[in-house]
Amino acid sequence: MDFGLSHEQQLVVDTVRGFVEHELQPLEREVERTGRVPRELGREIQRKVRDLGFYAPNIPEEYGGGGLDHLTFTLLERELGRASMALTVFWGRPSNILCAGTAEQRERYLLPCVRGEAIDALAMTEPDAGSDLRGMSCSARRAGGDWVINGTKHFISHADVADFVILFAATGEDEAGRRRISCFLVDRGTPGFEIRPGYNSVSHRGYHNATLTFDDCRLPAAQMLGEEGRGFELANTWLHATRLTVAAMCVGRARRAFDLALAYAAQRKQFGQPIGRFQGTGFKLADMITEIDAADWLTLAAAWQLDQGQDANRAISQAKLYASEMLGRVTDSALQIHGGMGLMDDLPIERFWRDARVERIWDGTSEIQRHIIARDLLRPLGA
Repeated sequence: MDFGLSHEQQLVVDTVRGFVEHELQPLEREVERTGRVPRELGREIQRKVRDLGFYAPNIPEEYGGGGLDHLTFTLLERELGRASMALTVFWGRPSNILCAGTAEQRERYLLPCVRGEAIDALAMTEPDAGSDLRGMSCSARRAGGDWVINGTKHFISHADVADFVILFAATGEDEAGRRRISCFLVDRGTPGFEIRPGYNSVSHRGYHNATLTFDDCRLPAAQMLGEEGRGFELANTWLHATRLTVAAMCVGRARRAFDLALAYAAQRKQFGQPIGRFQGTGFKLADMITEIDAADWLTLAAAWQLDQGQDANRAISQAKLYASEMLGRVTDSALQIHGGMGLMDDLPIERFWRDARVERIWDGTSEIQRHIIARDLLRPLGA
């Protein structure tokens, strides 16, 4: 096995890390204080990323994107994990599900996202349907040549800055009585569609969630993405990519927290020596870096499997499960090493600690990941 990075991959890592450190991290404190990213600032970040040539790196070159392979894109996401989530929204990575659209849909929705002229948001979660996607009640019914949508979505990330949403709604039932899920493209401002502020979260301030309501929202048939009733398959394809992204960003954020803890343990003195020399602290550091490296290799291995055309479903779930739970442990240890100062907002440690908690919930809870892993292990045995 070759564990080295190619010249291109190392260039991606160095470029993204430099941008994060010099352009994004200096903005974090103000975002944390105000809980928002001004739209003009978001546009400025988009412009700078486009100038770097790194905008839409996950989209195939044939559609104007960077066309990065899964491993290189995972390395990029790992570096973005070192920055505030509210700011990395504007490092455009359009939902790759848009590639499944018709030529007209790609022209209208995908290409503006690739050019940085539009932002999309994915709308699946509902008040009564989180992990159980087939339990969604938001529905679409035929009305002549149109579809009429009614229902509510919530916890929809960055919908407040999105120009359109990729909506999943039930369009009837199949022979087994399960809901048929279909996918639609809904523009901001469509009559009957409202985007309202969501809930205040302790994690990722400035990266907002929204509540979407659909009240007899009428869409032409051309707004359906993919085939009727095949939205569940589309969602699963997209979720594979996002779960790997979550794992990668968790690794990046954990390394940043570790770097701060390591530096603090080396310079903070108690009883005449650096606190890192005491086993109570030194062993924490040893456990932290071991877990970070383990999560990193799980994540990179899953990306490599995708590039080899292998079924990486279990590997991705393992990476997402371990990396998200690892981040919680690492940020907690980083805070403990800093002592009382770790809880003060003078340092970003308490922010890392708060931000870490959501990673075990969104894009598939830890329990869902364990279910996927266990099911994959038992399937060959007929159980």
